[in-house]
Amino acid sequence: MKVDRAQIVDEALKLLNEVGIDALSTRLLADRLNVRQPALYWHFKSKRALIEAMAEEIMTRGHTHDWPVVPENWRDFMLENTRDFRRTLLSYRDGGRVHAGTETSPQDLPNVEAHIAVLVEAGMEAEFAMELLVALARYTVGCVIEEQTEPPPEQEKLDAAAADFPLTRRAITHYRKSGHEAFFEAGLRMMIDGAERRLAERA
Repeated sequence: MKVDRAQIVDEALKLLNEVGIDALSTRLLADRLNVRQPALYWHFKSKRALIEAMAEEIMTRGHTHDWPVVPENWRDFMLENTRDFRRTLLSYRDGGRVHAGTETSPQDLPNVEAHIAVLVEAGMEAEFAMELLVALARYTVGCVIEEQTEPPPEQEKLDAAAADFPLTRRAITHYRKSGHEAFFEAGLRMMIDGAERRLAERA
């Protein structure tokens, strides 16, 4: 049975949702596709190459708010773009870990250029724009990895120990009640607010 690149990536993503990234292997994938492992290596020279293709496909399928819409405000665009990026990563098991360490593919450079252009139009230098884009992307990937990781088994011990530290107890209570999305949003707005202040200082 012959398989093409798209079939391999599609089946790999299905397998990812079933077993997670740690258990995902080319041997298991080959069995699912009813082919020998060398058939996969014809398309992907390594597991890392397959993971990068999976990350790209996840973005293609889910990241719908990725192109700037003129005359969209830069702040609104960056907020919604980053939220959509998070939602896309969360749509697959271990999506954050799949995406971590990847870079934009050459065919996506027009999109990168469009992102930078929005920020430059707002008054940022291209270098500052790239710093912001990378910071937001890495922040999001880190938050998603944390969110998709099982909580520590002794969480209650930490909460109990915090009773002797009133400020920490109050902060931890807020953290537990707020949840991942609220804390992500708080951090995201801090970063965008900081970029806005830095932009105003340079004006």
